[in-house]
Amino acid sequence: MRVSIATAPGGANPNEDWVAATPTLAVVLDGLSTVGLDTGCRHGVPWYVAQLGGHLMAALAEAGRPLADGLAQAIDQVAALHPGCDLRNPGTPSATVSILRAEAEHFDYLVLADSPIVFERTNDYHVVTDLRVDTVVPELRAETERFATGTPEHTEAVRRMVEAQRLTRNTVDGYWVAASKGEAGHHAIIGEVPLAGVRSVVVLSDGASRLVTEYGTASWATAFATLREAGADGLISEVRKVEATDPDGRCWPRFKSGDDATVAFCQLSGVEPS
Repeated sequence: MRVSIATAPGGANPNEDWVAATPTLAVVLDGLSTVGLDTGCRHGVPWYVAQLGGHLMAALAEAGRPLADGLAQAIDQVAALHPGCDLRNPGTPSATVSILRAEAEHFDYLVLADSPIVFERTNDYHVVTDLRVDTVVPELRAETERFATGTPEHTEAVRRMVEAQRLTRNTVDGYWVAASKGEAGHHAIIGEVPLAGVRSVVVLSDGASRLVTEYGTASWATAFATLREAGADGLISEVRKVEATDPDGRCWPRFKSGDDATVAFCQLSGVEPS
């Protein structure tokens, strides 16, 4: 694969996304915001995603290793790096995980939470995502949409929602993310897609995918056209342009005016765009 990557913070705070790629592997992590709540950890989310990303790339250096096994190992290895922190805290640093690996005749994929992988095929677009978090505390999610983004009322509503979500995080009745126990890796959505008929693939954090999935100002066809014409940075720029027209979240209610956005655009060598 030829992989181009880009990542950008959503505001003044440090970027909590992480991305890396090789000619056969692309990984995107999206750290979960703590919204000022206690995590029991002195390191923080940017540290966590950097450590998890590095260990994950190393774990998957072994050809053919199941993606879920590699993720489980990486999670456990990072947990062992900070035993002095309270890893039982439901808000311990955590992240979504999306992995794409190119094999000889197919792609392997793993998606844990809502950072999607989108396959551009000859006749359609195949989207792999994990939206279990959307089924958790829907009434509190709806409450956040009543207020303008960034107002004290909105900030408090988001805090209440995240606090409630944490209680269902990594439970059978809730949703799963990478945190402190490798078991989460085996609750990811995994599968494979034949290489035949695939033109390109994009792995995104939800801060970038929302141009299509939440804002609806682009289709996947136009998103891939932007990627080919303007690159991964160009797609993120399109997201920011849309957000600038609605800074208060009145048209598109959201948890923050701009979220960290990350893109890994994967093109197959020898496949020419039509």
